[in-house]
Amino acid sequence: MSTPFYVSPQQAMADRAEYARKGIARGRSVVVLQYTDGVLFVAENPSRALHKVSEIYDRIAFAAVGKYNEFENLRIGGVRYADLRGYTYDRDDVTARGLANVYAQTLGTIFSSAAEKPYEVELIVAEVGPGPEDDQIYRLPHDGSIVDEHGSVAVGGNADQISSYLDQRHRDGMTLAEALKLAVESLTRDNNGGERTLTAEQLEVAVLDRTRPQQRKFKRLLGRQLSRLLEGHATDVSVDESEEATPEPGADEAPGAS
Repeated sequence: MSTPFYVSPQQAMADRAEYARKGIARGRSVVVLQYTDGVLFVAENPSRALHKVSEIYDRIAFAAVGKYNEFENLRIGGVRYADLRGYTYDRDDVTARGLANVYAQTLGTIFSSAAEKPYEVELIVAEVGPGPEDDQIYRLPHDGSIVDEHGSVAVGGNADQISSYLDQRHRDGMTLAEALKLAVESLTRDNNGGERTLTAEQLEVAVLDRTRPQQRKFKRLLGRQLSRLLEGHATDVSVDESEEATPEPGADEAPGAS
């Protein structure tokens, strides 16, 4: 009888991590930055129907890169968790930290299980607070670890290069227009040091705006307002209700793609 093929646990976990990282690196990047009035989300995403950035609850939003069907399942699970907890206890009991812990447990269990492949996703969960010092941003890699981020964070393809660019240029007290300009500049840089051009039609932009009088702070920036911000002709985020989009599941390509 032949001897079974043996792979050490360390090698098996390293192979799973490499598999997940390669899948995530194929996805177009998402950038999240703090600005004076809240938290800004910018993703390279030409699709108007499939989103990478979505609302989870009143003050909480979710961004992801990787395989659409996998992070969409996580998004739906997060919405159900938030709704149930808010209904059972109190709306203020739903926090980004609690949601990040739930996602970390799910991703960690899947990553360590030999019965299924690891999820090819990387998540960002953000919550806007009463002031900039109260904002919370958590990054969750494929293995279920949690990284508490401040200021700016990037995930997806070229994330290291984009993060380095943001770290050098992001500062406290930026306006929305300044933060958006910086985010787009970081996304347009390629591995060779060159720059591409990204138009409003190629971008998905949303904010958690602490100045909104509504309980729900999430808002998408669309159409003319986004174009004006990109051109430097607008400085605020006030939009007509007709320009606001209902949060939907998202990705940058068809289901199953990064």
